[in-house]
Amino acid sequence: MLTSKQRSYLRKLANSQDAIFQIGKGGIGPNMVKQVNEALEARELVKVHVLENSELSTREACDILAAETGAEGVQVVGSKFVIYKKSRENPRIQLP
Repeated sequence: MLTSKQRSYLRKLANSQDAIFQIGKGGIGPNMVKQVNEALEARELVKVHVLENSELSTREACDILAAETGAEGVQVVGSKFVIYKKSRENPRIQLP
């Protein structure tokens, strides 16, 4: 479980990132979960954009994807959210 200080730190890191995944009308399928897992292992912090045609709200998409990948939701703002999962093989982010 992330502390408020850790969440704040991760939000600052995420500000400079672009969304690397988009969730549209198709929702969240097994292929997306696999790809997000791979990105989390490589980057630890991932930003996702939920498109207007998605049947999921941004909060719902964040909660589902975090649960499916074992990540933690860091932030939900508008149509974007950020999730974090510490890499087992190559940790890159040192949390305060």
